[in-house]
Amino acid sequence: MKLNERSLAFYATCDSPADNSGFLYKRGERHTAYHRRWFVLKGNMLFYFEERDSREPVGVIVLEGCNVELCDSAEGFAFAIRFGGTKSRTYVLAAESQEAMESWVKSLSRASFDYMRLVVRELEKQLQEMSQGLAGGCGGSWKPKPSGLEQSRERLPALPAILPKENGCAVWNNVLGADRPPDTSGCGGHDEEESPRPPPLPPRRRVWNGVAESPSTFCRLHEQYSREVARLRQDWQQKQRGPRP
Repeated sequence: MKLNERSLAFYATCDSPADNSGFLYKRGERHTAYHRRWFVLKGNMLFYFEERDSREPVGVIVLEGCNVELCDSAEGFAFAIRFGGTKSRTYVLAAESQEAMESWVKSLSRASFDYMRLVVRELEKQLQEMSQGLAGGCGGSWKPKPSGLEQSRERLPALPAILPKENGCAVWNNVLGADRPPDTSGCGGHDEEESPRPPPLPPRRRVWNGVAESPSTFCRLHEQYSREVARLRQDWQQKQRGPRP
């Protein structure tokens, strides 16, 4: 994967909103000493600078195909970004507080493009379920379900004090699971207890033909499907009320 240095530097310092930013302690690759760096997360790219006001980043970490793990370290509130492969580098970082560490772990775990792809897929499925319910005259009151992103945020577990360990590291896995089986009931996406079923865990982001898909695609699709869902809901409500006298 080829990266243009000037384009990356511009993207890192432009006025586009960041998904997360703040100071973290980064352990050196050759030496175990930690250095305080300013980190900025934009999309699936984690930039780090010497200082907060630095004009160019010192480096960038592309967050694709990685696991975000809590790990044991001399520094408190430490976690690691671990990539697959025997020769891949592991980045060990440390936050300044428990709250900051949890915020960074959650942000980095959701940074891949396939996480956004999952949200679009979940919106498409909800729209399909609504369309089938309207066409089949499914009885009962319809309740809008939260988006896949909101459900995923609610379902993301809080960091426990003690996690299972592998080779001295507590694992926070970013390798994502498979989709759930399709709904065959024909009357909405709820289980027997009338509670919304959780969305599937997001898969890792993929790069097609060497080019990552733009996050703006998700924004356009989200807006498009939101309008369609609102229109279908209004038609359904009018149908339930019946013709005006």
